Amino acid sequence: MRYIEEKISPRYPEGAKKDTYQPVLYGYLQDRSPQLIHSAKRMAVIVCPGGAYRFKSDREGEPIAMRFLAAGMQAFVLQYSVAPNQYPAALLELAEAVALVRTHAEEWDIDPEKIMICGFSAGGHLCASLGTLWKEPFIGEKLGRPEYLWKPDGMILCYPVISMAEFGHEECRKLLMGDQLSDEWSKFLSLQNRVTEDTVPAFIWSTQEDEEVPVENSLLFASALRRCHVTFELHIYEEGVHGLALCDATTEERKAQIVPDNAGWIRHAVRWLRRR
Repeated sequence: MRYIEEKISPRYPEGAKKDTYQPVLYGYLQDRSPQLIHSAKRMAVIVCPGGAYRFKSDREGEPIAMRFLAAGMQAFVLQYSVAPNQYPAALLELAEAVALVRTHAEEWDIDPEKIMICGFSAGGHLCASLGTLWKEPFIGEKLGRPEYLWKPDGMILCYPVISMAEFGHEECRKLLMGDQLSDEWSKFLSLQNRVTEDTVPAFIWSTQEDEEVPVENSLLFASALRRCHVTFELHIYEEGVHGLALCDATTEERKAQIVPDNAGWIRHAVRWLRRR
């Protein structure tokens, strides 16, 4: 197995990048083997931890990547820019990360048509942003890459922030938009409003007990996908606080984060990915 670190450096719009933080894509790459018939073209998953656009949760980074790695996929974790940086800094970094993985697909034993993104909470908003906005002209202008090299092939959204208005997460909204904060921008970045027939397929899960990012975020997004005839799978679990990650002791910070009935989400997600 190989471990790689790749700096992510898109061109940022004026005012979006406000510090010197260097985003990095960390990769865990399994070697090809003649005994493994799919090992020369593995699926890739890029994980985006949550953290309200204020920090990145370690619980939602490498431990998640290791589960996808164990399922036979090439796994990555994107450490993207958070506050004081503003939209679209993190979005451009994720777009660049997808493009980078696709560019290195042959070298890294990846199927270039199976590059997925997986985000938690605010990281879910980030992934859903790329999954819905990948055709926005400014992305190509800032990346300077061949057209749509940055388009993901699917997205896994784990208790995602979707709305920046009703049912939204106020800290996410303020930190993401900063001095751009307005009702107009809130509507623009409420991603249920941005779904079209070009939105990429989605696997979504949440819990009805989540009080930090209400389940309505997932329901609104799933409803928008349905209206636009975009393939999706939705799981709503009865119990569980926000930030469950793997729902077991692997990612436990406190006892409330162990919910055995929900721990199967990643098995369902892996099966969904394999159907792609």
